[in-house]
Amino acid sequence: MPQPFGFNSTTEDVLEGVDLKGKRILITGASAGLGVETARALASRGADLVCAARDLDKARRALAETFEQAADGVQIELIELDLASLASVRKAADALNTKGATFDVVIANAGVMACPEGRTSDGFETQFGTNHLGHFVFVNRIAPLIKDGGRVVIVSSGAHHRGDVDLDDPNFDKTPYEPYFAYGRSKTANTLYGVALDSRLRGRGVRVVSLSPGLVPTELGRHRAGAPAGASPAPSVPPLLPKTLQQGAATSVWAAVVPASDLIGGQYCEDVQVAPINTDLATRGGVRPYAIDPARAEALWRKSEDMVGERFDL
Repeated sequence: MPQPFGFNSTTEDVLEGVDLKGKRILITGASAGLGVETARALASRGADLVCAARDLDKARRALAETFEQAADGVQIELIELDLASLASVRKAADALNTKGATFDVVIANAGVMACPEGRTSDGFETQFGTNHLGHFVFVNRIAPLIKDGGRVVIVSSGAHHRGDVDLDDPNFDKTPYEPYFAYGRSKTANTLYGVALDSRLRGRGVRVVSLSPGLVPTELGRHRAGAPAGASPAPSVPPLLPKTLQQGAATSVWAAVVPASDLIGGQYCEDVQVAPINTDLATRGGVRPYAIDPARAEALWRKSEDMVGERFDL
């Protein structure tokens, strides 16, 4: 069957004719950019939302349009979640588990990009700790709340092309820190986590997918000074073409509610379709083999458990 969507598809395109009434969806990072557009698009089609954000006042302001455009009867709840603090992550997860309300979809959207070298409150390199470990603990802890047949959508990035994770030095204790290289490693971790989580949850029909939204000008790029948007990692690689916010969020909302689970489970998507494996270092697009390698995914899972001091039997 021909793929009707592509690079230019928007959230409105992929959700045309889709009724999400009765669906309950959790979105992290719902205070700016892609998270806000993802929330707006899903709520406009009838989905009830739990929107997680570090700054709830900012989230309320950012989601004003979402409240206005939400379909009749839609419920939107905000919860505090700081992925750079495992104490905050565990508190948010515990509160959700105590409430016990289930989810059809969890979208791990939040993240930081190319920030100066730093550490989370738990001592992890900021990007690896926030983008990967924060979501690793949060999603694993609430996994029992995901309905059988549900989905987890992990927003990764084409920046995973910049490098594989370094399981011997995840915090850049020995490796010279470079912001975009660190970002790329954290996004590879996101994709590998998707592979490992999918293998654990598919037995009850829950499928996990990671994706690249493309280059979208949002406040995620606040630390981009000195590195123009879409800049190439090498002279031979063409620059990225930008997307609008509606185009950038299209792959997230599509993966969350549109295709059959078996089409996307354990996969990496971009431009509203499953991405091919790409081993050509001179080209963009697709997914690097190391980012979807099952053995590598299991090794990262074990390393992540060691780092956060918690085991997850899912």
